[in-house]
This record gives sequence, structure tokens and C-alpha cells, in this order.
Amino acid sequence: MTSSVPSYRISVAPMMDWTDRHFRFFMRIISKHALLYTEMVTTGAILRGKDNHRYLDFSKEEHPIALQLGGDSPLALAECAKIGEDYGYDEINLNVGCPSDRVQSGSFGACLMKEPNLVAEMVAACKSKVKVPVTVKHRIGVNGKESYEDLFHFVSKIKEAGVDHIIVHARIAILEGLSPKENRTVPPLRYQDVYQLKKDFPGLTITINGGIKTHAEISDHLTKVDGVMIGRAAYDNPFLFHDVDPLYYGSEEKTHSREEILRELIPYIRSVLKKEGKAHHILRHILGLYYGEKGAREFRKFLTDRMHITSANESILEDYLKR
Repeated sequence: MTSSVPSYRISVAPMMDWTDRHFRFFMRIISKHALLYTEMVTTGAILRGKDNHRYLDFSKEEHPIALQLGGDSPLALAECAKIGEDYGYDEINLNVGCPSDRVQSGSFGACLMKEPNLVAEMVAACKSKVKVPVTVKHRIGVNGKESYEDLFHFVSKIKEAGVDHIIVHARIAILEGLSPKENRTVPPLRYQDVYQLKKDFPGLTITINGGIKTHAEISDHLTKVDGVMIGRAAYDNPFLFHDVDPLYYGSEEKTHSREEILRELIPYIRSVLKKEGKAHHILRHILGLYYGEKGAREFRKFLTDRMHITSANESILEDYLKR
């Protein structure tokens, strides 16, 4: 069954400072099939930076994986999309949802929802350069452009430009007065707007995002849209993805216990530390592995007490497993 189920069925959202290559490798141990997204990488970082490997490298185990780009220049985005395709990414995603001041100062992210024609140009430019899918992650609106009619118009434009798939965060973004964290919780969720988009654009692949935390919620959404993207819940409770492969991809492969996940991480940490980085760069991502389980607090304390020591390495996990 897995070969016939598209990877976007379940995905892990792009999250700045969180979905780096270490977290993605960790998540890939838990789920072999869910689609993973990079943190947003700006066109400036790629085109003006001296070390693209820092932003674009990933492990082959991370497939299927999408590169999320941030920018507002169709030409620059198209150039970066081609670079991303050449690196081996399976999808190019355009960020039209981030509400942070830093992103707005660059005139991209959620504020682009006010400029559907420009976003359509961005999509068309990228489509002209790459063969992999070009997708857009956006909000249902922004303050001042928050009606369903505004959303319908926005999606109409990018669909005409050839977008392959949209991921819709079911909240508007408040561009002034709310922090990015508040923008993830304060504006009310409007799932019905996303469901209506699927009815109005039945041939367009649509993934829903925002506030989804349980398998019951995932299953309900999948009766109305094509895919579900999980953000904070994937980071806070990564073992939620333990059941993703059998439930949504029909996989019969054996899933890993928490202890088996830790054992698989040991050689990865050893390999990474031979080249660069510190143990806490990896271990900070796994603190939620025992979320909701007896011993979760002890696990977090065991790691946090040890992972910032200068000499910290994979032996932290080896010692934990010997307890």
C-alpha cells in the first residue's frame, strides 16, 4: 500500500530553529514515510552565502524531504529552487505563512498573502526551472485580508500559475502586535475554510495545518482534505509518529520502540561529532521522546544535566539505556 500513498499524506512542518537535519534524522527513525520539511532558508542565504552546504546538506535517509524557501523575488526563488533540486530535494516549498518581524522586514512570509499576483509569479518562475513539485505553505489570510473570498482569490491565482500542492495553516496571521508564538495560538482556527477550499478546488492537492495533536484529529481531517501537516506536536511529542506508517501508509514494517530509536541515534551522533558540532545540537531535539510516559521528566533531566558538558557525546544515550 505504501507505494500508492503520496508522501504528503502526513508531514512534519518546517519550523525555524527546530527542523534542522538532526531533528529530521531523528524523525526519520520514527517514521520512514512521512514527508519532512527543512527550516525556511532565505534566497539571500543561498545566493549570497559562501557555504550552501551549511543550509542545504541533508542525509540520504531523510527522503522524502522538501526544501522551504523564503523570498519575494521570482527570479531569485527560481534560481534557488533549481539549486535545491540539484541538491536532491523532492519538493520546493515557498513560505507565505511566517508572520515574524524578521521575515516581514524582507517583504516575504505571510505578508505576501496581500500580493497574490506576485506569489503566482513566484510559483510560475520556480515551475519553469524545476521538475520536482512546487508547493506553497500559507495562512488562510492576514489582518485586512481575512475573508474566505480573499483566500479563494489567493488560491485561484497560484493555482492558475501551476502550483502542485498547497499547505494551509488554518489561522490568519496578525502582522502587527502579535509575536510569532502568539500567531500560532491566538487567531482562532478556521478548519472549515480549508475544507471549503477542497470543495471549491477539488483537483488541487490540499494539506491542512494548525493545532493538530492526535490521531483522532488527523483521521478526521483526512476525510476532508488530502494531507495533514503536524508542527509543534511533532516536536513536543515525536513518538506520535510511531503509528504514522502503519495507520496512514499501510506499512507492515516493524516500528521502533523508544529504546530502539535511542540505539539507532548512537552511531549517528558518533558520526556527526567526528566532523562538527556538539552533542546538545542533536540531543536537544529528542527531549520529548517520552512525552506523556512515566519517566519522561527523568529522561529530560538525565539528558539536560549531561548534554552541555564540553566532552558530551553518544555515551549519554548508552548510559541511559544501561539504567
